[in-house]
Amino acid sequence: MSHQTSDAIEATDTLSVEDNQAELTTATAGSGDCSCSEGAAMDPVSAEAADEQTIPAEPEYVYAIGTIEPRFPSVSVEKEYAQAAAGMETEGLTDRQALYEVLRQNRYLAREMCWVLRIEGLESYILLIRDHMDLDQLVAALQPADIATDRDVVVGARGPMAGPNMCHGLVAPTLIMDKIYSFDIPGFIAAIPKPEGVEENAFRATAEELFHRIMQMADNVGASAEHRTVNYLAVRYPPIYTLATEMFARDAFLSGVDVRPDQLSGVRRIVKAVFGFTHRKTDVTEKFFLRVDVTEKWPFLVSKLQPFYDQ
Repeated sequence: MSHQTSDAIEATDTLSVEDNQAELTTATAGSGDCSCSEGAAMDPVSAEAADEQTIPAEPEYVYAIGTIEPRFPSVSVEKEYAQAAAGMETEGLTDRQALYEVLRQNRYLAREMCWVLRIEGLESYILLIRDHMDLDQLVAALQPADIATDRDVVVGARGPMAGPNMCHGLVAPTLIMDKIYSFDIPGFIAAIPKPEGVEENAFRATAEELFHRIMQMADNVGASAEHRTVNYLAVRYPPIYTLATEMFARDAFLSGVDVRPDQLSGVRRIVKAVFGFTHRKTDVTEKFFLRVDVTEKWPFLVSKLQPFYDQ
């Protein structure tokens, strides 16, 4: 898959972490100008493909972490793929590598495929794109890598439920995507800035453990404000990994992540993410929090990590 690890962790401990994201998309989640080719429900270009329904007036934004997989929507597409693959040099390639090469060189097939986002092994979304140029993001997500450690962050808006004819019987909500951040977990961990004075191996091991713990705690499809916040922080806010390393060194473990509405919320939807670390010997829990704005499609940091005290 395409390893955009630097994209996934480029946010720093500043309040302008999303400044560079404005150029990623000019489409709004409420646009309904996509259209899908008739009879090819697997053509990922439109919300209209899903029983010609439209996006809700108030879009449900999604910030999900999973793995993108293409599916053959029909026997004819599968047979056409086999013919295309037979005419290419695929010796020594795994099935995934061969699939990437065939779709990369045959865009007409990539348009026909049904693209699915799997989260924790479950088929959670059928992906649709707003523009044919975005098809390259989907194909790039297949770039050869270890599928066990591959992760794709998909940002967009939830669309209508797909009918059984859209993706060979799969019934799932559609996700109209705007951006994909693709990375493998080891590469992602290696790219996190290491704080000074911390031993390299210890930091990387701590960061990887924290990433997996957060993913297990979250166990979500990235649609609620709480889950979008946790997913955003896990891949875009490196200071939480530095904090975890410091707490682990003090014999404390991550015991909980709690996301709650913040009193600063007004016209904006601001939440408070609270990380709790419990000391193994004393059983005392220390908490730290930060604020995240999840009003619109792209979450962003409002305040930095600081100690939290229950009131």
